Amino acid sequence: MQQGKQLVRELRLDADELDQLVREAMAGTTMESHEQSLNVARLNTNDIVKGKVIRVQPDGMVVVDVGYKSEGRIPIDEFDSPESVVPGMPIETLVEEIVDVEGHITLSKRKADRIRGWERVIETHKEGDVVRGIAQRKIKGGLLVDIGVPVFLPASQVNIRRTGDISEWIGKEIEARIIKIDEERMNIVISRRKLIEEERHAAKERLMAEIAEGQTRKGVVKNIA
Repeated sequence: MQQGKQLVRELRLDADELDQLVREAMAGTTMESHEQSLNVARLNTNDIVKGKVIRVQPDGMVVVDVGYKSEGRIPIDEFDSPESVVPGMPIETLVEEIVDVEGHITLSKRKADRIRGWERVIETHKEGDVVRGIAQRKIKGGLLVDIGVPVFLPASQVNIRRTGDISEWIGKEIEARIIKIDEERMNIVISRRKLIEEERHAAKERLMAEIAEGQTRKGVVKNIA
């Protein structure tokens, strides 16, 4: 406050003159428009904001109120269940772009969901943890597995021996160990092979601890040299 008074004195303005300047600067500004301007200042690209569905348009765009001076839009195919999208429905969405001075904004629910899912996974998992998920699809070099967020399972880590076509795993549940978490790039690498190797090693250790000379045990012939 003292600094403000000092500045006024340096500018040689008395209180009445300063009040007049403020009134002129705020001329035509309503309390509502002032509050809107504050909201606009707080809205930035890549922010995750809460909103409410206003309507679903015939062109497949969902119009959303996020407290901005104008409405945002999201393609309806970004919703898991498009038929469930109704006016008044609360959602979280990511601000992709504030297009122009009119305040038209592009929103993404899919990206907001991915970030929130990533945050939940990071909070509850670390490298070395065992996770379960469904193999979604084949990509270059391996499979995408859904554990709450898509994670990468390299083809070389699907099994002990590399199989010819890993597509046979699509739609199946996979249990694997997290071998790498890259928080900056938001990706996780998992290995089913490592988990199998560890389980086999543990089984071998148990057998070696139990086996003794003179015991009779059943076995299966694996190969003939």
